[in-house]
Amino acid sequence: MKKKVAVFRKEHFNAAHRLHNAEWSDEINAKVFGKCNNPNYHGHNYNLDVKLVGEIDPKTGYVIDMKVLSDIIKEHVLDVFDHKNLNLDVPHFKELNPTAENIVVVIHELLEKAINKPELELTVRLYETERNYVEYPA
Repeated sequence: MKKKVAVFRKEHFNAAHRLHNAEWSDEINAKVFGKCNNPNYHGHNYNLDVKLVGEIDPKTGYVIDMKVLSDIIKEHVLDVFDHKNLNLDVPHFKELNPTAENIVVVIHELLEKAINKPELELTVRLYETERNYVEYPA
């Protein structure tokens, strides 16, 4: 029986965003999103955990080469998100509110496509603060 192993990669990026629903009035946006609706945006120091679960390749001894995973995360997440205004600079959020929930789903989709190994189970956890984090899939 082949054994499955979970491997993890931690990363970090900084980004600004504004939580806002264009279909709502300023009053409703302020009530729902509070300080996160600041018209001048606000930022977070995001921490990212990427988890892959799969069988160990008998030839390499790896689930995935961690250098390859690191390079994928850099190209498809860090280069896209780090030191950016998510609302203005990241095309995925032109029409999508950049909540932590939406950000983690977008990151998962970007990584899943780039890794392109359906036999590996991918989970992404995103920390918006030390106390607040989201995970996809749940």
